[in-house]
Amino acid sequence: MRGTSPEGARTASRKKAVRKPLGTAMRSGAVGCDVVRVIVKSKLTTRTHAMDRTSVAARIGAAAWVLNAVQFLVVQLVVESAWRTPYSWKSYNISDLGNVHCRTWDVSRPRYVCSPLHDAMNVSFVVQGVLLLVGALLTRVCWGRSRMSRTARILFLINAAAWCLVGFVPADVDEDLHVLGAFLIMGVGNIGLLCTGFMPKNSLFGKLRHITFAFAAAALLAAWMFFAQLDPGIGLGGMERIAAFALQGWTLVMASAIFRGYSSLSSSPSVSR
Repeated sequence: MRGTSPEGARTASRKKAVRKPLGTAMRSGAVGCDVVRVIVKSKLTTRTHAMDRTSVAARIGAAAWVLNAVQFLVVQLVVESAWRTPYSWKSYNISDLGNVHCRTWDVSRPRYVCSPLHDAMNVSFVVQGVLLLVGALLTRVCWGRSRMSRTARILFLINAAAWCLVGFVPADVDEDLHVLGAFLIMGVGNIGLLCTGFMPKNSLFGKLRHITFAFAAAALLAAWMFFAQLDPGIGLGGMERIAAFALQGWTLVMASAIFRGYSSLSSSPSVSR
């Protein structure tokens, strides 16, 4: 065999020296890509878990709203069935079911009120306030992020607190405080419902704003007619129920939307408009 010349040996040595760093770089690059994939996968997993928790919270909040509407209606029917005199949704206020004394009541619309199960009705008022509050807090992701969203939620929480107030203070115990609670429910609370119609369009409640506006318009008109003592034919008791029940109707529609997956709970969080 012929021996290798010194020049050939030097060339071979240089080639080996070049291959070594290239191989090391390629291996390092592969490791780097693996690390990036692990980090991205970890972030996606964390985000998915966070969205799952958000979705569960929203559904619990929606369930609270549904439970509230059911309990409030059932308790009313049970309490009014215990009256010894006929009870009419057209002629009597909701608050009459919670009055603690048996007597002729209300100078502007005199009527005999005697509600044997008034305690149950007053407890239902308080439960309604608590469940409305729980629902509003847990469905936070559905409200979007904007100044109007925050305003609407604050007014909604005031509405919830007002229901507790009318439950703790029956109309024939402290009429002034009870009327204040009623005003907060049918006035301030329904203004909050109107504000909900201006939520960001990429939020769940924003997507359903046409429904919200319909409920808000009916509620505000009924509230105005009730406080102005204007009877269109369904009685002031009927007007009061439209003004007070509109929010419950709205919560049922929104709860249904949450359960059916209309929200963006599995996508990116809402952004400000």
